[in-house]
Amino acid sequence: MTAVVRFTGLGGPEVLHVVDADLGPPGPGEALVDIAAIGLNRAESMFRRGDYIEPTVLPAGLGYEAAGTVAALGEGVTRWAVGDAVSVVPAFSMNDYTVYGRQAIVPARALVPRPVDEVTGAAVWMPYLVIYAGLLEPGILRPADTVLITAATSSVGLAAIAVAARIGAVPIAVSRSADKVDELRAAGAAHVIVSGTDDLRESAREITGGRGLDVVFDAVAGPAVAEMAEAMRPNGTIVIHGRLSGQPTLYPTHTLPDLVMRSFTLFAMTRDEERLRRAAAFVTAGLRGGDFTPQVDRVFDGLDQVVEAHRHLESNRQFGKIVLRP
Repeated sequence: MTAVVRFTGLGGPEVLHVVDADLGPPGPGEALVDIAAIGLNRAESMFRRGDYIEPTVLPAGLGYEAAGTVAALGEGVTRWAVGDAVSVVPAFSMNDYTVYGRQAIVPARALVPRPVDEVTGAAVWMPYLVIYAGLLEPGILRPADTVLITAATSSVGLAAIAVAARIGAVPIAVSRSADKVDELRAAGAAHVIVSGTDDLRESAREITGGRGLDVVFDAVAGPAVAEMAEAMRPNGTIVIHGRLSGQPTLYPTHTLPDLVMRSFTLFAMTRDEERLRRAAAFVTAGLRGGDFTPQVDRVFDGLDQVVEAHRHLESNRQFGKIVLRP
């Protein structure tokens, strides 16, 4: 038996409970991992509430991202050995596998080598894989491009700033709080726009010398997309990777701009062995070179802190990744 997090009804953080579960041995193609740290993601909050991109099947668990060591291997798994330091990356449905617990069974294909400490290993993969899949693999973001990054204080937003700076692009961060401006500049943002205070279109035009933005990397979606479209250069690209607004996103047909709009899911890449191998090599190189250091906002100790950790996740006060050590 091992302690895991489960919930039997949809709702706020209070629906989460720690229970004992018998995971059994890993099956063919699976691995049992001793979990040392868990990276929290907004997707898990949405899954808990029933607002995610797939329906939540109850009773349910949570978790896409973790770090630990291999404890046992199922039939046919040859790449890994017991004792290997690994991270678990999002490459499965939370209706099938979860990682909120002291141990977890996951598909072996969802494991990547962990060349860093446990907290870093739980905090780095989701953000940087999203950037790789959304901007780099399709060749959207290039050196000298200006890229507007919404939800910039999130772990994905901060990773986007780091990657843009690393390849010679110009990261422009958008934050709802003027209190985060200095932190975003310290994280590598070349410019910061405070939404609700600064006029996004005018600010973007001023920053780009009237040329307009090359790329927008947007986690919010909804009505604001139309405003961002007006700040784009002709044939610029808006990449939508989240829908934090919870509102419909319409193509801005009132102006019929010369514009590319793209959406994607991370799973299309992480479930493809060759694509994930290349993405993992990119992130690992950034870690070893010191260019990619995930910003960890807070570490919660103990599974019994999962409710508080999720409340903090939904508070919008965090700057970077939230990690839970079971």
